[in-house]
Amino acid sequence: MNYTTIANVLGKLLIVTGSSMIFPLICSLYYAEADLSAIGMTGVLTVLLGLPLWWIFRHASRLNLKDGFFIAVFGWILISAVSALPFMIHGSIPSFTDAFFEMMSGYTTSGATILEDIEALPHGLLFWRSQSHLLGGMGFLTLTIIFLPHGMGGVRIFRAESSPGQVITREKFIPRNRDTMIWLWGIYIFLNLVQTMLLCFGGMSIFDSLCHSFGTVSTSGYSPYNASIGHYNNAYFDWIIILFMFLGGMTFMLFYHMAMGNWRLIGRNTEFRWYLALVLFFCAGVSLILWTEQAYGFMDAVRYGTFQVISILTTTGFTTADYELWPNSAQMLLLLVFFIGACAGSTTSGIKIVHYVLICKFGIAAIKRIFFSPMAVMSVRLNQRPVDDQVVHLAICYFIVNIFLILVGGCVMTLTDDMDIATAMSAVIATLMNIGPGFAGVGPSHNYAFISDIGKWYLSWNMLVGRLEMFSALVIFYPSFWKK
Repeated sequence: MNYTTIANVLGKLLIVTGSSMIFPLICSLYYAEADLSAIGMTGVLTVLLGLPLWWIFRHASRLNLKDGFFIAVFGWILISAVSALPFMIHGSIPSFTDAFFEMMSGYTTSGATILEDIEALPHGLLFWRSQSHLLGGMGFLTLTIIFLPHGMGGVRIFRAESSPGQVITREKFIPRNRDTMIWLWGIYIFLNLVQTMLLCFGGMSIFDSLCHSFGTVSTSGYSPYNASIGHYNNAYFDWIIILFMFLGGMTFMLFYHMAMGNWRLIGRNTEFRWYLALVLFFCAGVSLILWTEQAYGFMDAVRYGTFQVISILTTTGFTTADYELWPNSAQMLLLLVFFIGACAGSTTSGIKIVHYVLICKFGIAAIKRIFFSPMAVMSVRLNQRPVDDQVVHLAICYFIVNIFLILVGGCVMTLTDDMDIATAMSAVIATLMNIGPGFAGVGPSHNYAFISDIGKWYLSWNMLVGRLEMFSALVIFYPSFWKK
């Protein structure tokens, strides 16, 4: 591996992280609270750590794919570690394990928290906590790519941080990788700004609007309130957030094509059609159950049911109600949604719809070949294009390994924390899929504070595996990865 190049990129990553602390610092100054020194000290220290690495190795060579994997894994760990320092210095989260868990959850857009009283934190730290969603939603390392010299090989980092679904859908709409990142970040920031203005228009404060926008478009889920979006009990806020959670679950490539006037591509996009169909099916199903079981009136059933389905489907994790109090049939539908995820190339995590599309089409083609046309050659098609068999096998492998990690993780959590099976499995699913709240002991009215340090480190790793779409985080365990 090119260690000098890796050091250079990590140095830039630290500089970007430290510099971004200026925004929570301004927030702390405005509210005149006691977190000013903790944020300021961490910001300066982080920049001072990054500057020598960037300057000494500024003439580093190109990155190869192995370097990209290394940076993707250890870059996220490094940034989560330094970002935890303000909470420790301030004393609001004195444990490094807890602070690291909170920041890993923030950057990986999981939304799982160990805080038992979120509202007790000062505004600067709350803003930093939500800002981790903004930085992590698009993929923190993609922001660093913008600052890499042309030709250094930023595409290697992008590939290491991307999902297999992005490879399957061949997402690259601008020839140069840096220009692609600039477009993606431009679209991403624009959506955040529009949502912020709409929430402010409805009467939400600018601070709350920014925090909730950061957690919505990035499909993350941190709120500055203990009751999440349910704190407001406001239908206008609920529907605005529903809309932007849905947009956050779309392939960002589609926004670019819409801006260019290529609306026909949206209709031809197979994954988007499935995404829309699944959203309508599960929203209608849960809402109908809530209404017929008289949990809510018709309009409230649609509002609460739609919000929770889209929140879980897009792996956001916002809540407006305690869904564990809902009828069992509604909870069962929500559990199914836990395993889906939205579109590849979006800010969401999870297994992703494109993988289900390929697996279903492959299964149908296999059945037709076996029982009806043994001699026929049937190809799987996506977006009206044939898909290579190797790509289909990748999708099947990705699904199987996810299920395997859930089963193994449930056993690990049961053994390390002696928790009940429902809580153990739910904690693993909610962190691996980067959803945040789950069921049982980690349900919407609970948090992850009760879990042991070993359990929190394991779940933190789960969140990273889920955010890096598994393969990038697991490949470092292959002995051949470390060989020349």
